[in-house]
Amino acid sequence: MDDETTHTAPTRRDYMKYGGAVVGGGLLAGCSGGGSNTTPASTATETGAATEAATPEDTSYTVTMAPAGEVEFDSVPETWMAYYSTYGDMGIALGQLEGLQALVYRDSWPDQFYDVLPGVDVSFDDVRQLYNASSFDKEVFYEIDADVHLLDPNFVGLKHETFSAEDFDEIAANVGPVLGNYIRRVGEDWHDYPYYSLYEAFETVAEVFQERERYEAIEAIHDEFLAHLQADLPPEDERPEIGLVSAFSDFTAGSLDAYPIGDGNGKKQYRDLGVHDAFGPHIEGSYAGWDYEQLLDVDPDVIVFPYGFSDLSENEFEERMDDLRSHSVGQQLTAVQEDRLYRGGTSYQGPVLNLLQTEIAAKQFYPDRFGAWNGVESLRDEDAQLFDHQRLADVINGEV
Repeated sequence: MDDETTHTAPTRRDYMKYGGAVVGGGLLAGCSGGGSNTTPASTATETGAATEAATPEDTSYTVTMAPAGEVEFDSVPETWMAYYSTYGDMGIALGQLEGLQALVYRDSWPDQFYDVLPGVDVSFDDVRQLYNASSFDKEVFYEIDADVHLLDPNFVGLKHETFSAEDFDEIAANVGPVLGNYIRRVGEDWHDYPYYSLYEAFETVAEVFQERERYEAIEAIHDEFLAHLQADLPPEDERPEIGLVSAFSDFTAGSLDAYPIGDGNGKKQYRDLGVHDAFGPHIEGSYAGWDYEQLLDVDPDVIVFPYGFSDLSENEFEERMDDLRSHSVGQQLTAVQEDRLYRGGTSYQGPVLNLLQTEIAAKQFYPDRFGAWNGVESLRDEDAQLFDHQRLADVINGEV
């Protein structure tokens, strides 16, 4: 071997792709010059079967999603991380909880929803939360050493100035692929590439984990559920006007953040249920800061408070509603007088959270059609369920 020849050490991805052959075969076999590296014909014939058996099988495949484009996987990922619960919930739906290493936001999920699914045990106790970490930079990704990172790199770069596009190129090359698309809300100025629907994104993640059967089973539950709901909706002119107000508004001072339903995965359940968007015609952009007088001018039939399940206990939510009800203008709202103030779900919903949040919203908006909403524990009542919770639980647990 030429003494001046140098070799770059194999990256982790090289090792995943070629296995021990990178070190034990490929790099050493590349040395030339001595007859000792040549296998005699007779020996090759005698050991041919063993040599063939030792050759690593090519398990690589590609998955395509904007903005990453075509991403190659050397083998099915065993470990993974995600940013929000959107992609985290997809991984859980596909039976991948055991491999979940980290979440940027771990503590802001409505994880009590998983508890109502029979036999589904979801705990994040051993999952690292990266938000508010002392140092959230690319070195954290090396520490976690996940096989795949389910996040939109452009969104992370927008939210965290410590990251650049070059950082994610490096992470993808040296740690593991980066793949994800911010699908919560359509129309962001920075998002100049295609968006995906919830099930388009979910299908892509199923390709990552090679879990086509689980994906198709959950898609079938979703499609049958929506067909049932939409067939039983009242005529359009009898459907309620829904107003979305942040659960973290200052209800005592009357400083309120109002949201349109808009497009994107975050408010999917409201569009699927055919409700009227009370605030949409009055808001330019993603939200508006209003006072009670402006809210009363619109006066929606129902007010929903997003993140009321994920970030507030029931008691905390009711304390906030008491502040709204006791306000001199707030108490004039139709939704207050008719007791139609509801906790809302997370906008970062994957397929499991979306199914349950849609069921909840159907009961909140159309109690005469689908039964009254009686709290999270009522989701355990099989007679009141609007889709087959046991079937969903079975698929998550691998009984496809």
